[in-house]
Amino acid sequence: MNIVCVHNAYAKFSGEEAVVQNIRRLLEENGHKVFPFMRSSTEIPRMRLGNERAFFSGIYSWSSKNALRRLLEEFKPDIVQVHNVFPLISPSVLGECRRFGVPVVMTTHNFRLICPNGLFMTDGEVCEKCSGGREYWCVLRNCQRNLFKSFGYALRNYVARKRRMFLDNVTLYACLTEFQRRRLIREAFPVERIVVVPHMVDPTGVCVLEERGEYVGYVGRINPEKGLSTLMEAARVCDDIQFKAAGSYDLLPHLPGQASENFEFCGHLNSEQVDKFYANSRIVVLCSICYEGFPMVLLEAMIRGRAIICSRIGGLPEIVEDGVTGLLFEPGKVEDLSEKIRYLWDRPALCQQMGRAGREKALREYSPKKYYERLIAIYKKAIEQNRKKGF
Repeated sequence: MNIVCVHNAYAKFSGEEAVVQNIRRLLEENGHKVFPFMRSSTEIPRMRLGNERAFFSGIYSWSSKNALRRLLEEFKPDIVQVHNVFPLISPSVLGECRRFGVPVVMTTHNFRLICPNGLFMTDGEVCEKCSGGREYWCVLRNCQRNLFKSFGYALRNYVARKRRMFLDNVTLYACLTEFQRRRLIREAFPVERIVVVPHMVDPTGVCVLEERGEYVGYVGRINPEKGLSTLMEAARVCDDIQFKAAGSYDLLPHLPGQASENFEFCGHLNSEQVDKFYANSRIVVLCSICYEGFPMVLLEAMIRGRAIICSRIGGLPEIVEDGVTGLLFEPGKVEDLSEKIRYLWDRPALCQQMGRAGREKALREYSPKKYYERLIAIYKKAIEQNRKKGF
């Protein structure tokens, strides 16, 4: 099968970039030819009038449309897999796929189809004001803390919705969770064209240790929506427990100075260091206050046999089973989080039991083999649906 992979990479490497790379590798390992159609937001600062050009290309990009047309003509793919099109590719390329009769499977890594900033979050709280075709709220609330960017985000969503760029040109939407699927259905996306395909995690080379662990760990981007302040306050309550956070804090450089003595910011770690970080932790915490897509940190912790404490928000409870593979707490609630941390920390045998259950679930539900089976089934469904002109 010939597959075109469409993706606009972000300015900084993220879990989504890793997922895109892993999918491509998995497909190629199984004998498929993957042709990348890529742009990167790192290009913007190097472009003349980069921000202005990104503003307009997010709405409609003739250059991306023409470039994809040439790729479709040359390689004649069986399917186009779309990940992210903003801001340099734009939804304009989707119409070319339809014109060439090539089915499109779009992975919805976030909520950007129905929320301009993709997070359903503004000013540190969940916000769904843009739902129902009210993108203007992105400007009124200045969601991006920059009126130019907020207006650009709102405008590109408005144009794509009014011109039905996604609705008319995507064969199947591959959501990451049932929660995400329900959100799309609520926004009038056709239920018969929405499927759920959770992420995968590769157990190859992963070392599972049965040691008790030395600290409560956090792994990931340290952004406002990740709720690190809640974890930091919980550390003050549990002052006899060591806490560590692995991840770049460039966007919140003031946080380390506000941390208690038992909370250490480790900064960005390479893959080998991250492995050791997981191995030496007793509990891994994800304290997000926004609707996440499908955080890879959960799968990475599960495959390594680590107990998890996770926010009860969005689709996260579908991944972490409360009382089985970890515990859930109410997002932003310091008392709830600190109680859950104390409960598990004082029960290392239970931590190990939950870690084993998490690893079993990861091997059963989120293996590369399982993911490949799901993805190929969706590709075949999209090709058949396209053949019948069912979208």
